[in-house]
Amino acid sequence: MAETTSDHPRPLLWLMKSEPDVFSIGDLEREGSTPWDGVRNYQARNYMRDMMAAGDLVLFYHSNTSPPGIVGVARVVREAYPDPTAFDETSEVFDPKSSPAAPRWFLVDVGFVERWPRTVPLDELKADPALAEMLVVQRGQRLSIQPVEPVHFRHVLALGGGRCRVPEGAGSVVGVLTAGSKATAKKATAKKSGTKASATTTAKKATKARAKKSGATAKKSGTKASAQEQATKARAKKSGTKASAKKKATKATAKKSGTKESAKKKATKTKAKKKTATATATANTTAKQTA
Repeated sequence: MAETTSDHPRPLLWLMKSEPDVFSIGDLEREGSTPWDGVRNYQARNYMRDMMAAGDLVLFYHSNTSPPGIVGVARVVREAYPDPTAFDETSEVFDPKSSPAAPRWFLVDVGFVERWPRTVPLDELKADPALAEMLVVQRGQRLSIQPVEPVHFRHVLALGGGRCRVPEGAGSVVGVLTAGSKATAKKATAKKSGTKASATTTAKKATKARAKKSGATAKKSGTKASAQEQATKARAKKSGTKASAKKKATKATAKKSGTKESAKKKATKTKAKKKTATATATANTTAKQTA
């Protein structure tokens, strides 16, 4: 879709082609105005739908005839609206994909301005250095609706002997399209900058989140290490307690063993003492008997 601005200069200038055996400048002169229907080229449709406005001037071009050329001037008298021939099943240009609810094709109404005393044929247009940049003379340029620069429009008017005058403030379609493209590019750049800023903000948030997560992980690790340290101390204390208990048990066992040994030693001494006493008593008895 063509992009325009609401404040670009008017009128814009155009060239519109029509086969004279279908609809000629004479027919337009007789009827006064006509809907420019049947256009089925997207670029031409875009020009009508998005850029043409009432008051725009048109070079009327007879095509598919001998010789083809510009024969007069018309004017846009009604701005774009849906082309009804696209909905008409009996029409040669019927489009089943277009509907009144969702129209695909549009048209403008064109009114008669003047018919020139002579046709300016295409060959003459091509041979004129002043018109070297005019779209209609470019190789392969077959659009039925084309923008025309003010300097070219005025030059062709003079060649055809037209009395119509192009206002000094007439706009350039190319200029409008360029301005629209620049505006679109500017919007795209602004959008891109906004996206970059958003991405930067998102990246900063992500960095903060990672830092927070790292802090939480470090804190968790510290807590885990502290818990491990406490568990180690508890195990060491428990081990120390076990060692102390074992040591006490060993001492108790040793004391018990010493007590047993002392008791045994005492018993042995008592036995020996008793044996000695018995031997002494026996010796005394024997000595008495001998006496």
